[in-house]
Amino acid sequence: MVYLVFRVPCVARRYPLRVHRRTVYALKRCCTTNTPTAFEQTPLVLPKKVKKRKVKVDPMTPPPAPDSFPVYERKDFFRFELLHRSSKEGSRARVGRLHTPHGNVNTPGFVAVATNGALKAVDHDWGNQAGQELTFCNTYHLLLQPGPDVIKACGGLHKFVNRNRPIITDSGGFQVFSLAHGSVFDELNMKSRSNRHRSETSSVLKISEEGCLFRSYRDGRKVLLTPESSVQAQKAYGSDIIIPLDELHPYHIDSEALLRCVLRSHRWEARSLKEHLKDVRQQAMYAVIHGGVDPTLRKASCEYLTGLPFDGFAVGGALGKDRDELIEVLRVTMPHLPVDKPNHLLGIADEPSIWAGAALGVDTFDSCFPTRIARHGTLLTQQGPVYIRKQVHKEDLRPLEEGCECFTCKRHSRAYLHHLYRAFEPLSATLLSIHNIAYMNGLMARIRAKILRNEL
Repeated sequence: MVYLVFRVPCVARRYPLRVHRRTVYALKRCCTTNTPTAFEQTPLVLPKKVKKRKVKVDPMTPPPAPDSFPVYERKDFFRFELLHRSSKEGSRARVGRLHTPHGNVNTPGFVAVATNGALKAVDHDWGNQAGQELTFCNTYHLLLQPGPDVIKACGGLHKFVNRNRPIITDSGGFQVFSLAHGSVFDELNMKSRSNRHRSETSSVLKISEEGCLFRSYRDGRKVLLTPESSVQAQKAYGSDIIIPLDELHPYHIDSEALLRCVLRSHRWEARSLKEHLKDVRQQAMYAVIHGGVDPTLRKASCEYLTGLPFDGFAVGGALGKDRDELIEVLRVTMPHLPVDKPNHLLGIADEPSIWAGAALGVDTFDSCFPTRIARHGTLLTQQGPVYIRKQVHKEDLRPLEEGCECFTCKRHSRAYLHHLYRAFEPLSATLLSIHNIAYMNGLMARIRAKILRNEL
């Protein structure tokens, strides 16, 4: 009998010993035979894994031609109704109504972000009372927890979260690529991490023509997100509007790299559309317009994607390093989108950008901005932001905003909200977020009224 002794350092508790399976099989053979040379006499032969041959795709390969897709047919369950176009000179602003299987959405409209299927610190009923019509859920987070199979078994996302109003889901690509390249928020605020720091913290393992291979931040397992698997997940969710997988590129890349990203996004979106058309299931799909801040590529992206049978269009990709570049991107893009289909601006919903975007014809805006700043004590009002943590509100018995009909303003004073925030009460985040959601929906109502009066 052969005895083997391993000296395991104390760090083994934190870093478990990993032994290759060939070594394990060899040790078992040595320990179960009386012949010292048994392993040499009967060498271990393991079957080799047959790797699938991956077809390499030239990054400059054009996407499928529009004539390879069926002609777009209007759907009874999803349509955009144009109610009014502003007659103000130079304005493209419009008022419309989006009809979906779970209700209507007035446009221009604000889309609150419910990352994991829930508005941060706010129940969906309270969000509905605050005027929230359309919410945005993230495929990436729901893919990792609880998973598409669980949501499907529970009857879909609407039943799972108990919300009978419209829901839009993204492809999951934004979160995956943000892990590798940083976020759009960082770009707009001129923030960037060093390549060294990014490589140490990124969980993205590989980006190829097939899709994105990343490691789950929850349990460390490897997940391959492809255009087809993203659509299949969103089919399981049953959301009203779904987004195809696209490649989110960083702002600071050269023109050739930008062109490669745009072409890959077009190929992925075409694959997503084909997967979607196999089983529509009363769901609409928006294409994502790309091109960075390059006007030529933006126009080319519009020309190609508007030729495919998408139900609407989202303006995405790198939107510029500041608000001026964002507005210029919209100025170039919006005239090339169909008038009879809805559009959406991805990830941008601060008040100045909303006013500028609505004047250029944007229908819906999504952002977690209002609820995020609420949790940090900043309230939105028509007179400007209110910082509830300040001592000036300690004995102020006024509501947050006079005339506001939200639950928070009708029932609580600034003094009480100041106390809750200072005491780190969880209720503070709920009440402040309710007000900010109500403010954003009130803002959109004022914008629609201005457009109807031809003032915007």
